[in-house]
Amino acid sequence: MAGFLSMQTDDERIASFSPGDTVQATVRIKEGNRERSQVFQGWVLAISGSGLAKSFTLRKIGSHGIGVERTFLVASPLLEKVEIVEKGRRARQSKLYYTRDLPQRQVRAKLKKRN
Repeated sequence: MAGFLSMQTDDERIASFSPGDTVQATVRIKEGNRERSQVFQGWVLAISGSGLAKSFTLRKIGSHGIGVERTFLVASPLLEKVEIVEKGRRARQSKLYYTRDLPQRQVRAKLKKRN
């Protein structure tokens, strides 16, 4: 039974990504009696859990330099698709919480892909 449930989460709508990658998540949002899609783009701060409980956290810098974080459940039916915008360089930690305290310029330099 557990194997069947974990197979359902492996979907083509979700790309394979790792912490440090810049990702674009499209989510369905219900406002009143109508639905619309909203795009949230940011770098992957953390991936946690497995199977149906797997989730990931994205962080972006919003207007006026305020950081915005959002956590998405991979198995959520509201999550339409996840696309990789830019692959970051391989992070040494699995949780990039230390980037919360850094200025945006330093975060970009740390996560920038090296050729």
